[in-house]
Amino acid sequence: MASLFRGGRTGASLKNMLASFAITLLFLVAVSPSTAQVVQVDKSKRKALRTVEPDYPKIMKHSHIGGLVRLNVTVRANGDVANVEVLGGNPILAESATKAVLQWKYAPSASEARQEVEINFAPD
Repeated sequence: MASLFRGGRTGASLKNMLASFAITLLFLVAVSPSTAQVVQVDKSKRKALRTVEPDYPKIMKHSHIGGLVRLNVTVRANGDVANVEVLGGNPILAESATKAVLQWKYAPSASEARQEVEINFAPD
């Protein structure tokens, strides 16, 4: 057991195993999306005309990993989403939320606006 902490042969083997597991986990997250059960909360007065639900990565959902993702969304005058900035949340869930929000369409307005959007990924 002491050789695990001193970088002995068993420690290197354990590191390789953990690295392999991490790569497998990242692969599963990247290729295994499922539909998310989300609640969108738009903290602004500009109305979203069309929303797209983000995919909820299967590995996250089955592991009961969820949470709130906070986004700062720049909306053009014509209602298209120009940019999405992650304010907080799990990075894997934030990536999924960002991809979805980039497809949203808001009501037209006289000028560009910034919106704060919260998406709650709730595992079953």
